[in-house]
Amino acid sequence: MHTMPAAARGMTLIELMIGLVIVAIVLFVAIPAFTIFLQNQQIKNAAQTVMTGLNSARAEAIRRNQAVRFQFVSNLTAGCALATNSLAWVVSLADPTGNCEATPGDMGSAAQIIEKRSATEGTRNVVVATTGGTTATFTGLGRLSGGGITQIDFSNSTGTCEHLDVTNGKMRCMRVQIAPGGEARMCDPKVAVPVPPAIDPRAC
Repeated sequence: MHTMPAAARGMTLIELMIGLVIVAIVLFVAIPAFTIFLQNQQIKNAAQTVMTGLNSARAEAIRRNQAVRFQFVSNLTAGCALATNSLAWVVSLADPTGNCEATPGDMGSAAQIIEKRSATEGTRNVVVATTGGTTATFTGLGRLSGGGITQIDFSNSTGTCEHLDVTNGKMRCMRVQIAPGGEARMCDPKVAVPVPPAIDPRAC
């Protein structure tokens, strides 16, 4: 009687079931961690995008030697309004309210929009909260005009902000701070403020 070599035999039903169980266990462990990773990436991307808008507004103010506004708006349509809980933003020379659909660079429009960004571009699940209202206005010297945004916090609607240097799998919230001189910096609000002379650039 001729027997088939071991290498040529197929998998038995028991071996197949064991393989499926192993795959299920790996997915059970990996999917939550991957979900948290994506959530943290969205938060970081949202903060970096706002940083880009703030830096653009400040650079344009210096280049034009005139006031330039960075404003959070509800959306980018003709019905837009200023908003403290939206990630859509507009950099403009005038108030963009009701004119957010205008093409950037069209200085003939009422808003005179220089740049704008939708709230749905890779940051759909991020929650934003501002300190100081909806607007940051930069002067021709690049300084932050008084009475506007000084801080912007980014988080997610689920979970709480944490930062653990060793343990992964926690929601990493971000914060953007705007100094009176106009410089914007991104930091982690849950990193403990270091005691001098130690310096931790992550801390707010």
